[in-house]
Amino acid sequence: MKYTRFTEKNVLNGTEDIREKPDSFPYQDERFADLQLLRYQVHGFEQLRLSQKKLIYFLSQAALTGRDILWDQNGRYNLRIRKILETIYTDYQGNRTGPNFEALVVYLKRVWFSNGIHHHYGCEKFVPGFTETFFRHAITNVSPEKLPLSEGQTVEQLCNEITPVLFDPNVMPKRVNQASGEDLLLTSACNYYGEGVTQTEAENFYRSLKQPDDPHPVMYGMNSRLIKENGKLTEKTWCSGGLYGSAIDRIVYWLRKAAAVAENPRQQAVLEKLIEFYHTGDLHTFDEYTILWVKETESDVDFTNGFTETYGDPLGMKASWEGYANFKDKEATRRTEKLSAQAQWFEDHSPVDNRFKKSSCQGVSAKVITAAILGGDLYPASAIGINLPNSNWVRAEHGSKSVTIGNLTEAYNKAAHGNGFLEEFVADATVKALIDRYGDLCDDLHTDLHECLGHGSGQLLPGVDPDALKAYGATIEEARADLFGLYYLADEKLVELGLTPDGEAYKAQYYTYMMNGLLTQLVRIEPGNYIEEAHMRNRALIAHWTLEQGSGNGVAELIKEDGKTTVRINDYAQLRLLFGQLLAEIQRIKSEGDYAAARQLVERYGVTVDPDLHREILDRYRKLNLAPYKGFINPVYEPVTDAEGRITDIRISYGEAYDAQMLRYSRDYATLPYINE
Repeated sequence: MKYTRFTEKNVLNGTEDIREKPDSFPYQDERFADLQLLRYQVHGFEQLRLSQKKLIYFLSQAALTGRDILWDQNGRYNLRIRKILETIYTDYQGNRTGPNFEALVVYLKRVWFSNGIHHHYGCEKFVPGFTETFFRHAITNVSPEKLPLSEGQTVEQLCNEITPVLFDPNVMPKRVNQASGEDLLLTSACNYYGEGVTQTEAENFYRSLKQPDDPHPVMYGMNSRLIKENGKLTEKTWCSGGLYGSAIDRIVYWLRKAAAVAENPRQQAVLEKLIEFYHTGDLHTFDEYTILWVKETESDVDFTNGFTETYGDPLGMKASWEGYANFKDKEATRRTEKLSAQAQWFEDHSPVDNRFKKSSCQGVSAKVITAAILGGDLYPASAIGINLPNSNWVRAEHGSKSVTIGNLTEAYNKAAHGNGFLEEFVADATVKALIDRYGDLCDDLHTDLHECLGHGSGQLLPGVDPDALKAYGATIEEARADLFGLYYLADEKLVELGLTPDGEAYKAQYYTYMMNGLLTQLVRIEPGNYIEEAHMRNRALIAHWTLEQGSGNGVAELIKEDGKTTVRINDYAQLRLLFGQLLAEIQRIKSEGDYAAARQLVERYGVTVDPDLHREILDRYRKLNLAPYKGFINPVYEPVTDAEGRITDIRISYGEAYDAQMLRYSRDYATLPYINE
C-alpha cells in the first residue's frame, strides 16, 4: 500500500492524541496479513449540544458492552482463546522478537479483527504461523491465574483442549458453511446451535412454530440458541436472566442512562421498549420496539443495539449482536431525502411484475449519518449502508430506516485513491477517466438506492414464509437490493432529481460493479475455495448472469490482452435492461418463496470460481501490495466532569493504537464467563 503510515504503537508505549486539520486526518493506519486498519473522523461532534454528546457517549458504551456476545456467538472457544492469546501477548517473558512470537502477534490481531478464530468474511479458520510447540511453551510461561481455566482444570489440560481447535484443520474448519448437499449446522463452527443439532431438526423445529396464516409473524429463533436437552430440542433465550444475561444487564444499564437524556419522548419510548425486550426476550416485544424505532425520525442522534443480522447463521435465522451510535449528516441527507420522498414513484416504475409491488410505500426514511462508534458485528469491519428492520411485515406496514454511513465511505475513499488498483484492472483510459470523475459519487448513490429503496421495495405474496429461501435467502435479498440500485442508477429520474450530473455518470458504477463481480472480488477468496459469503455470491450471480445473457449480442465480455483479463462493456443501455430482467426474476423468487429457483440461480452463477482466472487475479493484485479487507479503529470518548461529578463535556480523541484498544475492550467490557454454556 502506498500511503503515509500512521504512527504504530502498542500497549507498552501508550497512545497519542491526534488533533489534525480535516484535510490531513490520518485515515490509514496499521497493516497486517490481508487487513488494514483505518480511522474515521467524527465530523461535527464538537458542535453538538451537551445533551447529545452525553446521549452518544451512553449509546457508545452500550454498543461496546455487547462485544463478548458476538465473540461467543462466533464460536464457543473464542472467549477462552482470546484471553490466552492476550495473556501471552502482554506477559510472555521469552523471546519476543523471534518468528514464533511475531507470528502469534499477527494471529492475535487477526482474531481481534474477526471477533474469533475464523476469517470475518471468508469464514475459514485461520492457520497459525507459529508452531504448536511454541504455543505449549508460551502458555506455560505465563501466570496460571491469568488463564481461563475451568474449575479444577490444569494448564496442561487447558492446552490439550485448545490446541486442536487452533491447529487441527479438521476441527471447526468453517464458521459458516454454505456448501450445497452438506448439513450446514453440523459443519459450521458458529455457536447458534448446540452440539448434535442437525439442519433438518432445526428447520423442522422452527417450521412447527410458524402459523401459515399469521399476518404478523415474529422472527422465530432470532434471539436464542437451539440445543438438545435429554434428546429434546429447546431454546436458550438471550435475555436478562437467560443466556448472555450478564452482558445484557450491562447493556441495559447504559441504555437507561441514554433514555434519561433522550432527545424527545418518542426516542425515550424506543429505548425503554428495547430495555423491555432485553428483559423478557419476547419477540412480540421486539416487533413493538422496531415499529417505534422506525417511526422515530425526529432525532438527530440514532442507534442500533441488539440481535440484528443473520448472515452468521447458515440457516439465516439467528441474529448476531451489533451496536453503533450515530448522528445525522444534515447536508448529505438532502441526497437521500430526495430518494425516500420518491419511493412510490420508484416502486411503481420498477420492472417487476405488478403482483409483487407495494401499492403504498409506508414510512420510508433515509439519511446519511456520521458514525460515532462501532460495536459488535459492525466492528472492526463495518457495513457502509444499513436498512432495518428485517421483519417483512413491519417493513410493509410501518416502513424502514435506511442509512449511508458517510464518514466511513469517506475513510474508504481516502484509502483507495492513488493506490494503483484502477490502473491495474481498468485497461481502457476512457473508462478509467469516467470512474475517476464519477466513481465515488455513483458508489454512494448506489448504496443509497440499495438501502433506501431496494431493500424496502416489493412484497411477499400472502402466505409465503419469510424463511422459504432458507440458506439462499440472504444472497437473493442482497441481489434484489443491488439490482434495484443498478437499474435505477441509469434512470433519467436521477438526473431530474439532481442526484447524477448527467446521463453518463451511471456507467462508472456499471463498469466497477461488473469488474468486481467477475474479477476483483476474487482477491478475497483463498485458492481452491468457492464463494460462500452472501454479498459476494450476490455480486457474482448478477455479473455472471448478465455476462451470459448478453453474450449473444456482445453486451459485456471478458477480454485478455498481454496476459491480463479485463472487462469490456459494449452496450450500457442493454446492460441496464438485463439488470431489469434479472431484478424481475429475483423479485419473483422472493415474493413467491421459490426455493428451487433461488438455489439454481445461486449455485449456477454465484458459487464456483474459475481456478485459472482466480490465479491470475491473485497474482496481479499481490503485486500492488494492497490489503483486500479493511476495518476501523474507534475514537475514544472521555467524559469531563466538574467537582460534583457532573458531566460538563465529552472529549473525543483518535490516537488509540489498535492493540491498545483491543486490550482495553477486553478488560473494560468483559461481561461473559469464558465458558458460556
